[in-house]
Amino acid sequence: GTGDVQLTLVQRTLLDGAVIVSTPQDIALIDAARGLTMFQKMDVPVLGIVENMASWSCPDCGATSHPFGKDGGAREAKRLGVDLLGRIPLEPSVREGGDSGKPVVVESPDSAVSAAFAALAERIAETMGLDPGPDSDSTG
Repeated sequence: GTGDVQLTLVQRTLLDGAVIVSTPQDIALIDAARGLTMFQKMDVPVLGIVENMASWSCPDCGATSHPFGKDGGAREAKRLGVDLLGRIPLEPSVREGGDSGKPVVVESPDSAVSAAFAALAERIAETMGLDPGPDSDSTG
């Protein structure tokens, strides 16, 4: 967001960078672009955009669909001149883990969504010039 809380946080906290998270639909990307502009005006480096709920895979047939549109985050990242850091699929286990306090990456570390989060964390670490650590999987 770009409200008073966010502005106060940016003004009172030393930030190494911001990650913009948005669903791929146009209306959400308008807000994401506003947030990105706010960070740039406040001299906070924008590390890139994450496309959240980028796709959904049917658990019964395996077909993949894009309920919020396809590649909107990638198009917006290109338009704004920042990196697309990753895509996180729409996966019920993410919500369930958040509700229960047991993140999906802990409860199901071998799942596709956990791999997407791990790749995202690795990409952010690389973007910041950090070593992602010995436990990271550099294949993904």
